[in-house]
Amino acid sequence: MAVLAAMRAAMHPLALPRRFVAPALMRLSRAAAFASLGMAALLTLGCSSPPKTETPELTAERLYREARDDIEAGAYDRATKSLERVEGLAAGTLLAQQAQIDLAYVQWKATERIAALTTIERFIKLNPSSPALDYAMYLRGVINFNDNLGLLGVVAGQKLSERDQRASRDAWQAFKQLVEQFPQSKYTPDARLRMNYILNSLAEYEVHVARYYFRRGAYVAAANRAQQAVSEYPQAPSSEEALYLMMASYEKLQLAPLRDAAERVLRQNHPQSAFLTRGLGAPERPWWRLW
Repeated sequence: MAVLAAMRAAMHPLALPRRFVAPALMRLSRAAAFASLGMAALLTLGCSSPPKTETPELTAERLYREARDDIEAGAYDRATKSLERVEGLAAGTLLAQQAQIDLAYVQWKATERIAALTTIERFIKLNPSSPALDYAMYLRGVINFNDNLGLLGVVAGQKLSERDQRASRDAWQAFKQLVEQFPQSKYTPDARLRMNYILNSLAEYEVHVARYYFRRGAYVAAANRAQQAVSEYPQAPSSEEALYLMMASYEKLQLAPLRDAAERVLRQNHPQSAFLTRGLGAPERPWWRLW
């Protein structure tokens, strides 16, 4: 929980870097200023000429500002439509890039994970030299790193480690790419925290599966899965239970040398382990569950 709190405090997600959008907005502001001067000149000459229509650049700027207001208000559907229009009107500009990366963020906030990933992958592919590339990689990791199980997860009493871990692995890869390519990025420290959390979660998932097999009498499968957890994630906290599951599984299989070896490692690394005195204990259940 402390790790999650630290990550949330570090994140200020996804506040978009001002350095990225400022030049585009400045150019558009100049265009707006010149347009205003031109309009004033026309008014002094009279009203015989038809009024000038708004340029695509000015329309894009106006729509972008409206989209930002909608994002702040949580109106993600409206923001999505505006940002998609900005992309088309300002194609080839920094503002269009900003709109695209904003769109991925909005889709993620609207729980449209697949759409958000598609948008951010497109951004990374089309803009390999963008000044916001580090942010894009970070956002890709955060989209996959979803520690909120939602209402159904809470009702089912499901932990993060009990879910399929493909998204977690994808998030780890995204954060790893960010850390390696942009070690000085302001998003890198938080990415490192998340990588450690994901590794612990993946290790706990392997132990969860091993525990499932053990309680159902599939001792060979339990021993193999626990051994995999110890081999791949030796520093994870759940390695203690993994070693115990190996020991207990070999005991059931009457494989004394393997059992003794597992117990020796467990006692060496966790001499005060509660598993040695109480075993696995009863399965955890939410207080309300009656079955």
